[in-house]
Amino acid sequence: MKPTGPIPPYFSSDESGALLIGGLRADELVAEAGGTPLFVYDNNIVGAQVARFKGAMADGIALHYSVTANPYEPLLEFLGRYVDGFRIVSGGELNRLRAAGLAGIPINFAGPGKLDAELEAAVRAGATVSVESEGEAARTIRAGENVGARPKISVRVTPPFAIEDRMVTIGSRPSPFGVDAERVPLLVRGLLEAGVDWRGLHMFAGSQCLDAEALAEIHRVTVAHAGEIAGVIGLPLPELNLGSGFDIACRPGEAALDIDHVAAALNRTLCNAPPLLSTTRFTIELGRWLVGESGVYLTRVLDRTESCGHTFLTTDGGGHHLIGATGSLGERGLVNFPIAVANRFAAPAEEVVTVNGCLCTPFDILGDQVGLPRAEEGDLIAVFCAGAYGLSASPQAWESRPLARELLV
Repeated sequence: MKPTGPIPPYFSSDESGALLIGGLRADELVAEAGGTPLFVYDNNIVGAQVARFKGAMADGIALHYSVTANPYEPLLEFLGRYVDGFRIVSGGELNRLRAAGLAGIPINFAGPGKLDAELEAAVRAGATVSVESEGEAARTIRAGENVGARPKISVRVTPPFAIEDRMVTIGSRPSPFGVDAERVPLLVRGLLEAGVDWRGLHMFAGSQCLDAEALAEIHRVTVAHAGEIAGVIGLPLPELNLGSGFDIACRPGEAALDIDHVAAALNRTLCNAPPLLSTTRFTIELGRWLVGESGVYLTRVLDRTESCGHTFLTTDGGGHHLIGATGSLGERGLVNFPIAVANRFAAPAEEVVTVNGCLCTPFDILGDQVGLPRAEEGDLIAVFCAGAYGLSASPQAWESRPLARELLV
């Protein structure tokens, strides 16, 4: 038997042992949605994460939601009541915010490869464009001229440090993301001469990290480096976007991020920030940490088969909906997300099985040799930690299979 990631502590069962999501039975949610495969997102969990962040962090640190993590419009509408803004990386994500009725909320448009039409739409919407190069800065200025609006521009900095193997390493690395630090002051001066609304710097080096001390150190060196750049520019920094990097525990052996430790360390860092950052507005962008644990992927067992002494449960879903749970369809059993039999959630494990999806590849494995209660054809399998980088990050068109449903409860 192989281990699985920890089931988030928010889920329980009713008196019959069936999984409850947001206080509702999984099978009833499937019936409400019209069938499986189905992603269910519990807004109570998302709200609790927002509250945890705001309760831990010092006043004045803005929380932005990274739309890429999950662009489901009812979820965006819910988040719009509680977060301070949104991070987008495409015109399509901007359209998702519009469809969710979120016009006017602060938006940061980051990422490489922005199209001219996307820049114009972002400037027109009043978004801050985080430029990744001198050329993109020039195109953003032209976009402002074309739409008759003064563009808001921040500069993304390629930091000379990174988190690697849970440690902060120093040294510059080639990257398509951002502008090398030594070129930033000249670029900022050019932006000011062009009359744009310069919104500061965007800089982060962490990616999906569970080590609180590593994140604390990244925040410390980021703030110090931003202070050095501000000193060369000779102006106070209006804003500093610290990016993201907060992960969730969804793989075997992982423990939850200590957000209180991260927050306390960041507060100490800001109390000792360089003078030119004394009036700076700080932002953290979170996606997976806010919504990842809220999601459950429900898929129905279609077949139970035996082969060479191994039991396989074949489901109607798979990696075309939740690619992360399969190890990105690249290596069988690379990871085992937390998994359960939804209609027997409270029952102990009775057998070791492999839960495989419906794709014609041996890598479409949702649970490799996992211990579960006995499941038969028609039973529901629940895969947890499915609220981020699920449906929109997976190859939905693979084999022209049906799309998964989504539901916010």
